[in-house]
Amino acid sequence: MALPSDPFMLLSYVNTQLRDKYPSLEAMCDDMDESASDIKEKLKLAGFEYDEALNKFC
Repeated sequence: MALPSDPFMLLSYVNTQLRDKYPSLEAMCDDMDESASDIKEKLKLAGFEYDEALNKFC
């Protein structure tokens, strides 16, 4: 499945996956064959940063 291109849909999708399935962004990206840096950059442009301690973008 391709990740959503809309940053707010991407935020919702990624945070749900991190909450329900993955212990870290890196684990999710490894499993989904996605780039953590690309996701971080897209969400940073929308005003969100990854919080490793919380394992979510906020």
